[in-house]
Amino acid sequence: MSKTTYKNRKVHYTSSGSGPAVLLLHGFLEDLSMWDDLEREFSKKNRVVRIDLLGHGMTENQGEVHSMEDQAEMVKTVLEELKIDRYSVIGHSMGGYIALAMAELYPGDLTGLVLMNSTSLPDSADKKRNRDRAVEAVKNNHKSFVRIAIPGLFAPENRKRLAKKIKEVTEVALRIPPEGIVAALQGMKIRKNRSAIFKNGKYPKLMIIGRQDPALDLETLIPQTEFPGVETVTFDDGHMSHIENGDKLKQNLLQFLERVSN
Repeated sequence: MSKTTYKNRKVHYTSSGSGPAVLLLHGFLEDLSMWDDLEREFSKKNRVVRIDLLGHGMTENQGEVHSMEDQAEMVKTVLEELKIDRYSVIGHSMGGYIALAMAELYPGDLTGLVLMNSTSLPDSADKKRNRDRAVEAVKNNHKSFVRIAIPGLFAPENRKRLAKKIKEVTEVALRIPPEGIVAALQGMKIRKNRSAIFKNGKYPKLMIIGRQDPALDLETLIPQTEFPGVETVTFDDGHMSHIENGDKLKQNLLQFLERVSN
């Protein structure tokens, strides 16, 4: 684990392997450990960078709102320290929103983009209201919020089968301070519509979709799969493809990285 600073706040990250760089951005209520299994595989042929995003893991909170642009600028600070100026990005959920912000802010940097259980669209009005309710729930009792939220990200039929893993993921999320959870919710609520950025990007693009993803509306994802240069992998499960569909996902992502590296 390495560390740097962004706006006088500590940022923790890891860098391993050598070869074409791939940046792994975790989602809401996660930290860089979500990539442990994939990092071991990717680092055989790639330089792999994982970062604890603002207010998550061992990276400090930055303020009351962590916008996707703030997160992207923090990530860019880490990449500059590592002297990496070309990279592909795999972003899970909120990490995908940040990847899209990077695609807009630093368009010449990307060699490939994976939206994993994520979307290029902004929150709907209903989703924004849900974010507000979530903020109140976190302020009231953030541990109860986490214990309810994490199992709800999995397809119903997977919750018993993956009970041990769900407990591990919940324990990670419980270590995130309530201020970091609230700042992320506020940042996701105000994020921009970046469908044009995703549509017009000239690099290879991949969408990982779960048909039973409770966090995303499948009907809004389908049109995005028809954008130029977008490949799609669809699973029958929920929001946590790296857990629910681990081996298959690994193979799909390895194939993608091989393609962007050639």
